[in-house]
Parts: sequence; C-alpha cells; structure tokens
Amino acid sequence: MLIERDIVASNKGRVYFSLAGYRFNPDDVTRHLDIEPTSVNREGASSDAGKPAISSWELSTETSVDDVDVYSMTRDLLKKIEQKKEAILEVIERYNLSPRVGVVLVLSVDKGESAPDVGLGSRAIRFLADIGAFIDIDYQLSNRI
Repeated sequence: MLIERDIVASNKGRVYFSLAGYRFNPDDVTRHLDIEPTSVNREGASSDAGKPAISSWELSTETSVDDVDVYSMTRDLLKKIEQKKEAILEVIERYNLSPRVGVVLVLSVDKGESAPDVGLGSRAIRFLADIGAFIDIDYQLSNRI
C-alpha cells in the first residue's frame, strides 16, 4: 500500500540564457536579436515578486520532468542563439549587459530516482567563453508530495 508520505516529486530542470543589466529596455534586446524571449524583467517595475533591481531578458527551454538531460537542453537553447552571436555581443557592449547561462534543477529526494548528469558540451563552453558568459547552476531538493 502506497502511503502519502512515500510519494515524491520527479526530477525537473530547465536551461536558460539571460542578459541582465541596469537601465536598459529588454524590448530593445528583443528587436536587436530578433528572438522572442520567454521572460523579461524591467528595472523598477512592480510585480508579485517586488521591484527588480535590474532589467533582464531571458530565453529558456521548457521545464523537463523525469528525464532531465542538461546536455540536450543546452544544445536546444544554443541552436536558438548561436547564429546571433555577433548581435548578442553588440547588445552586451551597447547596454553593458551581463550574459549568463543557467541550469535550474529540482532534484528528487527519492533514493530510487537517479540524479541527472549536469554539464555543458565543448561547443556550448566555447560559445559562452566567446560572449563572456557566466554559468550558474541552481539546484534544490524536491519536497515529498
């Protein structure tokens, strides 16, 4: 018999590329890159989370559940931005932006669930180095559901 305390959440993850900085309009980045972001934050704009201190432009993969493949998600994201490298470098310089790739993971506490491999391929590392990007790995353990 399955008891409620024995039910755990699955692994979840996503990968994103963001450009963040002060005093820039994320819509200008969207126009310059000709890529529709998955989210933007505007410095000083009110939201449920309060007022962000900086502006940001973000392009993210969908959140993957169970079979989290960071390498594959990174490749998919890279396909969308790699050909825009020169335009990305231009907006970074023009608006003094900080580029970042982030991996966001929620890991299952179930001992039977394997942890996903976390890493970036050489192509991704080369691209990120070329644009001066930071890499941020954010993980937390899931709660039992």
